[in-house]
Amino acid sequence: MKSKVALVTGGAGGIGSAICEEIAAAGATVLVGYMNSIERAESLAAQLPQASLPHAALHTPVTDSIALSALAAEVDRRYGRCDILVNCAGTTRYVPHAQLNELDDTLIDEILAINVRGSFATVRALHTLMRRTGDALVVNISSIAAVTAMGSNVMYCASKAAIDNMTKSLARALAPEIRVVSVSPGLVETEFVKKMDKAWRDEQVARTPLKRLASPQEIARAVVALATNLVFVTGAIIPIDGGRPIG
Repeated sequence: MKSKVALVTGGAGGIGSAICEEIAAAGATVLVGYMNSIERAESLAAQLPQASLPHAALHTPVTDSIALSALAAEVDRRYGRCDILVNCAGTTRYVPHAQLNELDDTLIDEILAINVRGSFATVRALHTLMRRTGDALVVNISSIAAVTAMGSNVMYCASKAAIDNMTKSLARALAPEIRVVSVSPGLVETEFVKKMDKAWRDEQVARTPLKRLASPQEIARAVVALATNLVFVTGAIIPIDGGRPIG
């Protein structure tokens, strides 16, 4: 991947940072996209192994389409290409599914704006630049909540189902120059998950056939595999879930 340039939205987060590290380890230049975590993003970019072009932390506010257009122009000016886009920016908050009144409109709008509209808007901003390579890749970080309807809240599950559907639509629309794939993790051992109720986490482990949670690095390695080995894949949903849906 030494000649490739990859942008990872939400790149300073638990899964996003692992993706940045694995892509950089494979030789690509990494653009660590962030919304608010500038210090973490800049620190991560500075620590990545040297590539053919300098890594960078770039402000990537996925809810601001005008800013995303400016970002695409900046990437073009500085790098002249974008081979890989990983849509990892996302948000949620734990709300028991039966507590409908607790899932207020503000949270609903935030989840949909970042998780769904933000992913689409980032692709929309960058697809013209990505088409130039003739062999680009978009990876949307989804969740098995899209299928199981079990997740941090009802709207989070719905947002991930929307991501998977959008993945298929975009794969059809952008082929053959750009492949679009969803990577769909089960519960991942991030700081967010570690703060959740231990009894609930233990139950998820017990109901997972492989008897553990995924690591952020395992999600990241799936992204690298799609960029390097699984090159005849598009419009697919790749589960990295330890068999949780069958548990």
